[in-house]
Amino acid sequence: MITTTTRQHQLRQHLPGRTAARAAGSVEHQAALATRLTARDKWLLALLYEHRVLTSAQIQNAAFPSSRSTRQRLRELYLWCAVSRFQPFRQLGSAPMHYVLGPAGAAVLAAEHGLEVKDLGYRHDRAMAIAHSQRLAHTIGVGDFFTSLIARSRDPIRSGEGVTAWWSETRCARHFGDLVIPDAYGRWHSTTGELEFFLEHDTGSESLTKLARKLLAYARLADSTGIATPVLFWLPTSRREAGARSALARIHAELDRTGDVPVATAAADLLNSDTACPSPAVEVWLPLNATSAKQASPRYELGELTRAWPALAPAAASDLDDAIAPTSGQAMAYRVPPPVPSPPDATPSRTRRPGS
Repeated sequence: MITTTTRQHQLRQHLPGRTAARAAGSVEHQAALATRLTARDKWLLALLYEHRVLTSAQIQNAAFPSSRSTRQRLRELYLWCAVSRFQPFRQLGSAPMHYVLGPAGAAVLAAEHGLEVKDLGYRHDRAMAIAHSQRLAHTIGVGDFFTSLIARSRDPIRSGEGVTAWWSETRCARHFGDLVIPDAYGRWHSTTGELEFFLEHDTGSESLTKLARKLLAYARLADSTGIATPVLFWLPTSRREAGARSALARIHAELDRTGDVPVATAAADLLNSDTACPSPAVEVWLPLNATSAKQASPRYELGELTRAWPALAPAAASDLDDAIAPTSGQAMAYRVPPPVPSPPDATPSRTRRPGS
């Protein structure tokens, strides 16, 4: 009636509420998710299980064509309790939304491999605790490194490139923690071959001496396994990189066998910020002691680093590309597309590294 004003929002359809955490693991909710979750959704859930937290921008780089499609799908996954989210405080501006594995997502991962949720070591409160972790920025930085590589490989022009393995710090600690704990282990496939590497992501918070002394631990790892694996140091600025290279050179020269620990450095400010998606795969890497020199530039692309160390053994064929039974390995392959994660609870059938 003319005496009663009708508000536009009263004519809109009621927005669905979020599934309660207690109901997220119910039979009814799992049955509903069976008709809704795509292979990409399940791949994303496995990614969050492995790496604890990813921002909306990182998820877009890894799996979606646009920010709009990313927001729409993540909202649906949030309402279904497959993921949870938080937004950290910033002094200036606003932080992107951060996503972690939700209760329903954990139940899906567990059921997919015939496990109980408790067998995954998952608890919702622990998953959300990353929001207050002093290492949140560091974890996000490592995620930026790898998701930008994945985004580059999704470009049709770069069809010969791709991330074939990405292990979290937690997984690295389980396998190498008695000797060294890398920030990540990765494998990068390009037209020049496949490079496996350990990543040390530096935020500038620790002394350069402490950073360089990590080479001693990597030397012990190489000595115990007989396998030389490059260590890549990703630093925030060129100035920081210059100081780090001096400290690394001093420690590296003290090693009994310097060839066992190939080292290369790069700085984030060397990337072209004007490009759509800056990537550490471009020509920004400077080997510490290269035995062969490039003619035009001393910097290498990520895939070209194998040429800097001619004596480096080729990366073995990776077992991460194969489907693994839940009790046979803890490897997880990350490919986009198609997203085919292997079981999150498995234990790799190897003694040192994936594919060895």
